[in-house]
Amino acid sequence: MTAPEGRGIAGSTDNPFRILHVSTGNVCRSPITERLTRHALSDRLGDRLTGDLIVESAGTWGHEGAPMEAHAATVLTDFGADPAGFVGRELLDEHVIRADLVLTATRDHRAQVISMGHSAGLRTFTLKEFTRLVRAIDPATLPDPEPAGAVVDRARALVRAAAALRGWLLAPSPDADEVYDPYGAPITFFRSIGDEINQALDPVVTALTGVPTKT
Repeated sequence: MTAPEGRGIAGSTDNPFRILHVSTGNVCRSPITERLTRHALSDRLGDRLTGDLIVESAGTWGHEGAPMEAHAATVLTDFGADPAGFVGRELLDEHVIRADLVLTATRDHRAQVISMGHSAGLRTFTLKEFTRLVRAIDPATLPDPEPAGAVVDRARALVRAAAALRGWLLAPSPDADEVYDPYGAPITFFRSIGDEINQALDPVVTALTGVPTKT
């Protein structure tokens, strides 16, 4: 199975690990999160990155065929990520079925994904919820990502470990797991949301790859 045009990272394998980012319109938050994830994975893994990890996004009320918002593209450029070629899409059953990890912008998005069925509950989290859970997982308990294709085993083990912790590590406040919608807001708010997303992604990408942020 190959990624839809423009959605994968590099090539494909027979059994890739798919990350699906979900927001409302798929023109602001989830495009930023998708492209920042891809950028971070490429930065950490470099030539080691094949098609083992595929990153996609969609919206619960997705603007099918629409480009990302101009401010979202600017934020990605600020981080050195590539906004080119992005096309919005509406969340479909098939996206959830094939996703190994679904990361949503808000709790409402998470509930909508889980309500679609497809045994999505154990692999669907808000982005910030997943970050909180990942921080509590000892990386030494995860498979070594170095052998060819082993990053997929590590990623699947990470999702299982996070699911096991859910219910034990609760959010400190109702809003702690939310990434608010910057649609229609000035560039300054988009940049603050971009910073939130980037900070939340950093420990996730580190856990997935076993490679810390470059200094």
